[in-house]
Amino acid sequence: MQQVQGVIARSKGAPVELVTINVPDPGPGEAVVKVQACGVCHTDLHYREGGINDDFPFLLGHEAAGVVEAVGPGVTDVAPGDFVILNWRAVCGDCRACNRGEPWYCFATFNATQKMTLEDGTELSPALGIGAFIEKTLVAAGQCTKVDPDARAAAVGLLGCGVMAGIGAAINTGNVTRGTSVAVIGCGGVGAAAVAGSALAGAGTIIAVDLDDRKLEGAKKLGATHTVNAGAGDVVEAIQALTGGFGADVVIEAVGRPETWKQAFYARDLAGTVVLVGVPTPDMKVPDIPLIDVFGRGGSLKSSWYGDCLPSRDFPMLVDLYRQGRLDLDAFVSEEIGIGDIEVAFEKMHHGDVLRSVVVL
Repeated sequence: MQQVQGVIARSKGAPVELVTINVPDPGPGEAVVKVQACGVCHTDLHYREGGINDDFPFLLGHEAAGVVEAVGPGVTDVAPGDFVILNWRAVCGDCRACNRGEPWYCFATFNATQKMTLEDGTELSPALGIGAFIEKTLVAAGQCTKVDPDARAAAVGLLGCGVMAGIGAAINTGNVTRGTSVAVIGCGGVGAAAVAGSALAGAGTIIAVDLDDRKLEGAKKLGATHTVNAGAGDVVEAIQALTGGFGADVVIEAVGRPETWKQAFYARDLAGTVVLVGVPTPDMKVPDIPLIDVFGRGGSLKSSWYGDCLPSRDFPMLVDLYRQGRLDLDAFVSEEIGIGDIEVAFEKMHHGDVLRSVVVL
């Protein structure tokens, strides 16, 4: 066992705390990873606010990259010294989804068996089964994806959640390809990544929609061909006007609200696709849309889970594209901060001042 410093949310809404944490030696199928960088994601704030569940205290942080320090018995895919991105989809290989050849939907993903604890023995709940606002974390070895060790940890670690969710929503879920017209509603970290993913796939028209002109400017740098300020008029009409009056082939909703999902529904072309990648709260309901419109417009209404990614397939590929200069992951890193600055980072994120603050250890 080791004792290291990490950041926890002790109770609902309370400021985060930097405390001493006990990290067990890795058991069968587990690995200890020395964390080099971890992004501050909105999901971490959801945990702190009790929006995920009530299993306090939480060890926050999950968008991370680092180096494997030790592995337990039976681990063969990674070894000490490997540079890895952590993921929260450790594919089981034997559930219904895996057995039908769709491991990116794995229904039985798993985490480390042992628990990290406070000094008094209180068990911690790691965010998304990772918990990476910490010097060293214990994870299931399947949560470690080996990538190019020359990549910048602060940038590629963001593939562990938000950036992968956005890129995957475009490429994996939305099937965006050459010449596709795309609209992305909401251009925070995930939406901006959906813009970048659409550009990477060769989309012809990429329309970024947001209320914040700063985010729209950022989306243009990542590949948006047009921008729409949602406060300046009817979003559906604006998207239709930019697509020959028809609507976009694919509309990606990256906010997670009924009103923006309804905009996405009507802003797509006939037989077009809506992708919901923004995470709604449990109290939100599908908006009141006539069933004849669902039938008459055809196409697909999809949810994107983690960008429908397969970490072993997608992470190395995207890191290679980053290393080649074809995917600007550095653009998502608004600032690098210390492990004691997370509460301030939450405030900046809440006010839309950053795409990502990244804790560098």
